[in-house]
Amino acid sequence: MTASHTAPHLLLHEMALSLDIDKLANIFANVENLLIIQDLDGVCMGLVKDPLSRQMDLDYVRATKAFDGHFFVLTNGEHLGQRGVNRIIEKVTQSAIYTRQERLYLPGLAAGGVQWQDRDGEVSHPGVSEAEMTFLQEVPQRIRHCLQEFCQAHETEIPGEVQHLIEAAALDNVASPTANLNVFYERLRDRTSTYVALQERMQGLMEDLLADAAKQGLEDSFFVHYAPNLGRDEQGMEIVRFAKPGDSGTTDFQFMIRGAIKEAGVVALLNRYYHRRTGTAPLGEDFSVRQAPKQEEELLDLVQAKFDPQIMPTIIGVGDTVNSTVEGEGDERTVRRGGSDRNFLQLIQNLGRRLNKGNLTVYVDSSGGEVKNRKAVEVELQERNGKEVPVVVSGPGDDRDTEDPLTLNVVFRGGHEQYSQFFQTVAEARREISRNQGLR
Repeated sequence: MTASHTAPHLLLHEMALSLDIDKLANIFANVENLLIIQDLDGVCMGLVKDPLSRQMDLDYVRATKAFDGHFFVLTNGEHLGQRGVNRIIEKVTQSAIYTRQERLYLPGLAAGGVQWQDRDGEVSHPGVSEAEMTFLQEVPQRIRHCLQEFCQAHETEIPGEVQHLIEAAALDNVASPTANLNVFYERLRDRTSTYVALQERMQGLMEDLLADAAKQGLEDSFFVHYAPNLGRDEQGMEIVRFAKPGDSGTTDFQFMIRGAIKEAGVVALLNRYYHRRTGTAPLGEDFSVRQAPKQEEELLDLVQAKFDPQIMPTIIGVGDTVNSTVEGEGDERTVRRGGSDRNFLQLIQNLGRRLNKGNLTVYVDSSGGEVKNRKAVEVELQERNGKEVPVVVSGPGDDRDTEDPLTLNVVFRGGHEQYSQFFQTVAEARREISRNQGLR
């Protein structure tokens, strides 16, 4: 592989919501100094109401090995636990032993960036204390109890057996215990006020948990991630997106370790990438997301100051959760930009611009999944140079948000199925190129 295949690359990174998958395939297959940072839910597997029902294509999992050392996941989900990604892979291979022998575990950062895993399934939590892990163990039961109380108080609106809803909603993640309300939204979609009351109750629980942690001397240990959200307020706190008719709004209330933000995860993964290629980690081998600056400009300055630009890879960020909402008109106009993938994609974009690397942001349209809180990308046929070609006419954000700083370069309108098949195809192309070079 050589860096000579960069002409389509330079053209592609200047485009917004292109459907030109062929140019992207050329980059995946041919650019040797490449770093793919990819979300999971909605990207390589469909969004579902119950995380236990998630499925992943084994051929896709195997395909990631063609990018060994050049591919990392970055997810707010987890590797470990009953609902972790490892369990999904072990289910499809039908053997944890086989999965480990074949090194099929997905390398990268989970729980927003505090849970590291290698290809062998070895997991660690860099920078996280034993006291913090102990506190997190109590959170799933607090979520279950809160949901139980809510169901009892609203038994006329939520009739019938509710225990299975509670068990599906309370995610006992090791480093990011979560209340996932998708199953409740399905039951309450026609009773928006009741569902909003549940969202408010979960928000209150998260605030109570933060207060209880502070009483135990852990006041700087945790934060709450809302997904989807409306961005952050002036204090840097994420804003809940309350439901409206036909829109579930925030469904995931994640109690997370402070510092576990995806944009910091990008820098931590870049540090590991350099260490693998050069033997030296620019930020030190023990660097974790908890040591990273919180502001984007400071993260950009850190990378520019510490990372050799001659070794800097072309970074491709892949996600599915980006949104924006415009409320009001004129001087009363308010724009809220959110989505759990927005900030890490924007950091990758701005790193490319700062360092003149032409990084790419890839968007997978996950609106076709079971979870109906994503805006579909709209495409229409338009005449270009005497031919009718498909053109994106509406993206994932509010079309009135004309000054969104995030530019999405490529869109997979066919969702995770299209992306998974694409990934398998480019993986085989990359293997073939490697084989041919080995014969020279």
